[in-house]
Amino acid sequence: MSRILSGYMTDLLDRLSGLSTTVIAAAAAVHLASFLLLWVWFRRDSRVITASLDRFTRGLKHRSVLDATGSLGDQIEAFLADVNEVLASPHASDERRLLRDRVNILDERRGYLNALPFETAYNVARTMVEAYPLAGVLGTILAIGAALASSEGTASVGQIVSRFGDAIWSTFAGLIAAILLMFLNSLLEPKFARLAENRAHVRETVARAKRELALAPSGVAAPGDAR
Repeated sequence: MSRILSGYMTDLLDRLSGLSTTVIAAAAAVHLASFLLLWVWFRRDSRVITASLDRFTRGLKHRSVLDATGSLGDQIEAFLADVNEVLASPHASDERRLLRDRVNILDERRGYLNALPFETAYNVARTMVEAYPLAGVLGTILAIGAALASSEGTASVGQIVSRFGDAIWSTFAGLIAAILLMFLNSLLEPKFARLAENRAHVRETVARAKRELALAPSGVAAPGDAR
């Protein structure tokens, strides 16, 4: 019975050590696809915020409109600067009334400011990059363990060396995957962080607009707009 169990364990370690490099490569491919999906998600959220602020600020006399090839983050910040400029001008009654009429609509559509799903997905993708070197080390341990188990605890140096190819390739795959994904993350992280900042600025600006425009039921003028 013990021999059968030992043979089963040896065969299992053999299979796992042989598959470790393939599994790491497949996981890295899925991880790369998840970063690409996050990039698409980031672009979609940025466009939605930009479109919402475009509708919110449309009609203002002095409205910033950047070049179409410009950054969406810069466009969002420009729209917010336009809103803050109106809020800082108590005599711009027409524009303040326009913002007051639209802030309810903007506030009702605040789903685009829900950052938790995106930030959770990105945090998981970023954190799991650190698992690849550990997976490579695990592949090394499995390869050496398979060599030891195949000789029932009396493995020769030659037997261990014959298994060392799997150990080297799994470690190599883990390190290469980690390096490539860390490089990709370093390119994406500033843009994703900028999106989080944009969302925070939009929340602050909407809250300030509601507070300073003394939001009232439709048809009721806000203090400061009365002639």
